[in-house]
Amino acid sequence: MKTLKYIIVVLLLPALTNTSCKDYLNVKPKTEMTQEELFSTEGGFKDALNGVYIQMKGTNVYGRDMTMTTIEHLISSWDGDAIISTKVPYKLAHFNYTDVDAERSLSAIYGAEYKIIASINAILDHIDENRFVFRSPGVYETVKAECLAMRAYCHLDILRLFGPIPTDVNTGNKLAYVIHLSKTPNPLLSFAAFQEALLKDLDEAERLVKDIDPIVKNIAPTDAYFANRNLKMNYYAVKALQARAYLWFNNKGKAYECAKMVIDAKDSNGNPMFRLGKLADMSAKDYVLTCEHIFGLHDFALYTKYSSLYANGSLRKGSDNSIINSQLYGNTGTDIREANLWELITLPQSVLQGYVLKKYKVDESGTNFKQIPLLRISEMYMIAIETGQAADAQLLWTTFRSARGLQQNTLPADPVLIQNELLKEYRKEFYAEGQAFFAYKRLNAAQANVLFVPGEATLNYLIPMPKTEAN
Repeated sequence: MKTLKYIIVVLLLPALTNTSCKDYLNVKPKTEMTQEELFSTEGGFKDALNGVYIQMKGTNVYGRDMTMTTIEHLISSWDGDAIISTKVPYKLAHFNYTDVDAERSLSAIYGAEYKIIASINAILDHIDENRFVFRSPGVYETVKAECLAMRAYCHLDILRLFGPIPTDVNTGNKLAYVIHLSKTPNPLLSFAAFQEALLKDLDEAERLVKDIDPIVKNIAPTDAYFANRNLKMNYYAVKALQARAYLWFNNKGKAYECAKMVIDAKDSNGNPMFRLGKLADMSAKDYVLTCEHIFGLHDFALYTKYSSLYANGSLRKGSDNSIINSQLYGNTGTDIREANLWELITLPQSVLQGYVLKKYKVDESGTNFKQIPLLRISEMYMIAIETGQAADAQLLWTTFRSARGLQQNTLPADPVLIQNELLKEYRKEFYAEGQAFFAYKRLNAAQANVLFVPGEATLNYLIPMPKTEAN
């Protein structure tokens, strides 16, 4: 009998990817529930979906590897182990994908993403046939929409990491878009077919919640399940993910439309639903700028992660201001990120110093700001600036630079030069969030435009399929 771990839905990865039977994940949970039991109540569906959010905070996905470490090692965001030739970060920074340990670290991401998709599909495979168990208004639509959107979110990241460069979709891996639990291997899709499946999920998610999500209706939810919508895949998060996806698929018109809709969204008082963070936010020690989070994960362990990764110097960059202040920010003297996001520390048991990022620095006892951003309003500005008409792009550019404390300038007329300007901002803005690598890959950026990449490295955006998939 198929069993599911209660709350955290643990499923068999090979049932939906192309891995062999020997790779089955055997888990003996303390509390087991059959799928029939779990999905026999509205509460069971809620618990299963909460389990998906917990999975997304896992080490191999957005709790570390897809935000702070592995994905950032690919663009040499850190020193430490990344400058020791025998260490995995060094291998990743030099695009040595054949190294067994580097391959293992990337395979772990691949497997973890598909395990999240497995848990999502377990819910979706039951939700329509058991719709009658939903008693509270809007819960069925919300649960289904969040599942569809998160399935698209994970698939898009699999595509962005392991798929082809969008400017050359015929060179690189084909991937499976998995929509059901099955022991039958899933077909590997063309780029166009993968795109169609992903956008279909997002379109259906949008349709389900656009008229009922409390975040859209600007009303206080009557069901506690609908609280803290920016920590769930809400309607605006769906639109933001559409913007990200359309940009990857080079549909600039749709990317602009979706991004601008989120930028223009207003709350019940007529204020921006999601606003750009400013100096006052960082002065209040909100270094991760939670006001910008369209969708993020609340991570109770963030203090521990900061202590073990940053505060001890494991993830650091440079030992003097020539790296952070000069190369990254250009010695503006006014950029709020330059002035507030980094600090120089003395490394433990050493006289050496290094700059560490304060983005995830939080108080141990408090709950404020313990969020990992997955979709931010600043990204919507970047997308709209790249895809919008000149006048609107300039206005958005001016607004963004003002929020970051930068002097105003005029965007170049050449679209390629605009993209180069935005690449610099992706590098500054999304440090330790995993988005800069994807920006470089999407544009197939030349090595000269990829800040910090080792001069002796050969830039390679095409990551091979995990060896577990080769058979």
